[in-house]
Amino acid sequence: MLLAFLLLLLSSFSSSHSSSSSFSAEQRCFCQVTGHLDDCTCDVETIDAYNNGKVFPRLQELLESDYFRYYKVNLNKPCPFWSDNSHCGIRDCAVKPCPTDEVPGGIRSESYKYSEEANTLADDDCEKAERLGAVDASLSEETAQAVIRWTRHDDSEDSFCEVDDIQSPEAEYVDLLINPERYTGYKGPEAWKIWNSIYEENCFKPQSIKRPLNPLTSSKGTGKNEGNMFYSWLEGLCVEKRAFYKLISGLHASINIHLSARYLLKDTWAEKQWGHNVTEFQQRFDEVLTQGEGPRRLKNLYFIYLIELRALSKVLPFFQRPDFQLFTGDATQDAKTKQLLLEILHLAKSFPLHFDENSFFAGKQREAAKLKEEVRLHFRNISRIMDCVGCIKCRLWGKLQTQGLGTALKILFSERQIESLAEKGPSPKFQLTRQEIVSLFNAFGRISTSIKQLENFRNLLRPLQ
Repeated sequence: MLLAFLLLLLSSFSSSHSSSSSFSAEQRCFCQVTGHLDDCTCDVETIDAYNNGKVFPRLQELLESDYFRYYKVNLNKPCPFWSDNSHCGIRDCAVKPCPTDEVPGGIRSESYKYSEEANTLADDDCEKAERLGAVDASLSEETAQAVIRWTRHDDSEDSFCEVDDIQSPEAEYVDLLINPERYTGYKGPEAWKIWNSIYEENCFKPQSIKRPLNPLTSSKGTGKNEGNMFYSWLEGLCVEKRAFYKLISGLHASINIHLSARYLLKDTWAEKQWGHNVTEFQQRFDEVLTQGEGPRRLKNLYFIYLIELRALSKVLPFFQRPDFQLFTGDATQDAKTKQLLLEILHLAKSFPLHFDENSFFAGKQREAAKLKEEVRLHFRNISRIMDCVGCIKCRLWGKLQTQGLGTALKILFSERQIESLAEKGPSPKFQLTRQEIVSLFNAFGRISTSIKQLENFRNLLRPLQ
C-alpha cells in the first residue's frame, strides 16, 4: 500500500514538473512576449515588423556615418556615491580612444554649435574652437551671442542627465564602431551593485518590497511569491512612476541582449570569435530559469522602444530646419547624412500606434510639476551612477544610453518649445547639443538592435527542447 502511494506521488510530481519544462526553449523565453503592451495601444508584432523590416537597416547606416560614430565622453570621472573606484582588469573592458587628428574637423569645432557662420569654418579654425570656455574674437557679435546662449542652455535645468564637460582635458573622442557594446566578462557583485543602486534607490520602490531575483538581498521567500508581491505593488503606482521602472527594466534587458548576442565564444592566440550565446540568453530570459521574470523584462524592452520612437517623431521639426546641419566638414556627406536622418524621422512619425505621452503629468498643475521634477532628478541620479561602473567599456555604453534616453524624455516634455522653434539660429527655449543628438540616435540604435536580435534568438531556440 505504501509502495503504491509513493509511486502515485512520484508520478504526480513528474507530471507537474514536466508541464513547465515540456514547453520548447523558445516558448519559455517568449511565451509572454506577444500581443498588447500594458499602458500602450501597441502590440509586440507590429513593432517587430516595423523595426526589423523598416527602421533597423536605415538606422544602422546612419550610425556608421562620421557624425554619429564619434562620441566625446569623460570616462575618468570618479564615482560620486562610493569610494571604490577600482576598474575592471579584463582586457575586453578597455576602450580605445580616438586620436584627435582622426576626428573630422567639423566635429572638433563643436563648441561653436550649429550657427550658420560656424558651419562655414575652415578646418584650420578647429583648434581655435577647442579653447576652453573661449568665444573666439574673430566671430561676429551675432554668432558670439549664439554661442553664449548655447552654453547657457546646456546648463539649464531641463536636462534629465548629468552631462559631461566635453571641454575637460579628460574628455576624449571615442569611435563607437571600433568599441562595440558586447560581453566583456564584467559581472558578479560589482556589476550587481550598480543595478542594485539603480533599482533599489531610484525606481520609487520602498525597501519593504523585494525585487525579484535580486542576488544582493538575503531573502527567505520563494521567488515566485516575491514576484507576485512586487508586481502587485508596481501596478499600484501612478502611470509615470510605473513607466519609469519599465524604462529602466527595458534598458537593462536591452543591455543583456547585446551581451548575449555578442558573446566571446572563442579566445585563442590566433583569433577571437564573437557571436550568439543561447545559454546566456536563456539564463537571463527563460521563464523557468528566471521564475517568470525574464519574459516581463523582454516586454519592457518594447516599452522603451515606443518611448524613444515617440521622441524621434516629436523632434522632427528641430532637424527639418534649413539652418540645421550635421556638420563634419564634408559638405556632400553631411547632406546625405541629414537626408537619411530625416527619412528615419519621417518613418518614425508614420508609425501608426505611437505611445501617448499626454497621459503623463496630466493632473493638477502644481502636483504634476512636482512629480515631473521628481522623475527628472531620479533619472539624473541614474546617469551619475554610470560613473561608478568598473568596466570602462560598459561605462561608455551605459553613459551613452542613459544620456540618449534622458534626451528622449527631454524631447517628450518639450513639445510646445519644439513647435515654436525659429527657422534660423539657436533657440533659447529648446536646443540639442551634438552630444545629445549622437546619444539619442545611438541609444535608439541599441534598442532597435535588441528587437532585431530577439528575432535571431527565436530562430536559434526553435530547434531546442
